[in-house]
Amino acid sequence: MPITANDPKRKTWLDIPSNTDFPIQNIPFGVFLTRDDIVTIGTRIGDYAIDLGALHQLGYFDEIPLTDDIFLQDTLNDFIADGKKTWRLVRNRIADIFDEKNSQLKDNQDHRNTVLFTLDEIEMQLPVQVGDYTDFYSSKEHATNVGTMFRDPDNALLPNWLHIPVGYHGRSSSIIPSGIPVHRPQGQTLPAGASEPVFGPSKLVDFELEMAFITTVGNPLGEPIPIEEAEDYIFGMVLFNDWSARDIQKWEYVPLGPFLAKNFASSISPWIVTLDALEPFRTTSPEPEKELLPYLQSQGKKSFNINLEVAIQPENKEETTISKSNFKYMYWNMSQQLAHHTVNGCPINSGDMMGSGTISGPTPDSYGSMLELSWRGEKPVKLNDGSERKFIQDNDTVIMRGYCEGKDRRIGFGEVSTKLLPVYEPQTKKK
Repeated sequence: MPITANDPKRKTWLDIPSNTDFPIQNIPFGVFLTRDDIVTIGTRIGDYAIDLGALHQLGYFDEIPLTDDIFLQDTLNDFIADGKKTWRLVRNRIADIFDEKNSQLKDNQDHRNTVLFTLDEIEMQLPVQVGDYTDFYSSKEHATNVGTMFRDPDNALLPNWLHIPVGYHGRSSSIIPSGIPVHRPQGQTLPAGASEPVFGPSKLVDFELEMAFITTVGNPLGEPIPIEEAEDYIFGMVLFNDWSARDIQKWEYVPLGPFLAKNFASSISPWIVTLDALEPFRTTSPEPEKELLPYLQSQGKKSFNINLEVAIQPENKEETTISKSNFKYMYWNMSQQLAHHTVNGCPINSGDMMGSGTISGPTPDSYGSMLELSWRGEKPVKLNDGSERKFIQDNDTVIMRGYCEGKDRRIGFGEVSTKLLPVYEPQTKKK
């Protein structure tokens, strides 16, 4: 089935900015609260949010076999579970409805008033109920930097790293949408020179520049997903800030890996951009440095050319862009990650989220964490207001943006923006 929504010549009758992340060729999916306090599934074109639940009720999807309530839910999980054919049919139909040549909705003011919202009239929600969350460690540059800092620079990568996409299972309950602040976490740390740990606030809170993909219902228990079929189970992608507390992590990660250092919060951009929308921006992954086992050997262009940026904004100050990277630097692609994740028969479900791991490029200005940008705090990062950062300070806002850009279009993710609040202080009850 062709992806007609991606036609680069297509224009919309909506009035949208020329440099928007969300042209008619994007058509992402999300969940938002409307001005009438109704939660609905929607999409976005330019600076308009579109209520797909209302659009469906008004008969605009009658030719597509959808349940009556498919868009009247507070998550995308059921829609994602319908599979790739349905996603593509719905995106193609939305593109037709808002095409400048189609007057069906354009000339119906009552329907327009019902389905169209400006961004200041809505509040974005978490788009999926995340049942399971896995975080990978798939950037060779990042893994090499970390290995160089904390182990032998001549053997920065552990022996298994070039053979498998390393990952761990994370905590899904603390995944939050853009705009929700997080508190500085507390936990155990081992101060330099000490023999016993202490408890208190993390002093080394960090961001991790990542992307994540969301899966549909996949394999039954015991059946692997072949690498050549992996993309059929991937609905789309979001920007992903996997917050980290480096001092807590250093003390706790042996022998089982990250725990409290990672599970206090992870932030995502609220619009899920489909793989169909990203299709024109495919690119090749880095060449494997060792021969891979057959189940991990992928063919063709399995990565995407997605420009990524990170900015820090101190409270009431202007933001400073501190990193520019690209998703294409990932050594292990999404198909390899999903094939490895399920090769032992582990089933995936609709709404599962898979983090890429920190995305670092080959140059210092493309590193994806403060740990690397400041090189463990030895090289503080200067901000536009004259201040410096070794790690993230209280009341700093971390902003991540991502977009693909070609000659005829720009497809973007918007941003994920999160403020770091001081340590949570419980409120004492008045007598």
